Amino acid sequence: MFSITKEFHFSASHQLCQLPVDHQCARLHGHNYIVVVELAAAALNAFGFVRDYHDLTPLKRYIDDNFDHRHLNEVLGHDAVTSECLAQHFYDWCKPRLPETVAVRVSETPKTWAEYRP
Repeated sequence: MFSITKEFHFSASHQLCQLPVDHQCARLHGHNYIVVVELAAAALNAFGFVRDYHDLTPLKRYIDDNFDHRHLNEVLGHDAVTSECLAQHFYDWCKPRLPETVAVRVSETPKTWAEYRP
């Protein structure tokens, strides 16, 4: 099995309103997010790729246009915008457009990662 990954960055705010009011994440705050999409294939295509990295440009555009410097609760329309939720959202966006997608990871901080891999 061959796999590739590509990393994307954006900055955004969110608020985890479902948490107790004294929890730090219940307050409005922001992160410098990192999104890593992983694609895999049993065999390489005619060009020797799992997928041409250039084919991931629409994901960059989607992130830049809809997530960068936005309030994620408004973007996704709910109050539980966790890294886990974002990983699944980006996976669901990628899979129909990039069928080789096998997982998406999201980081809020240099030491934390969430991954969605069905």
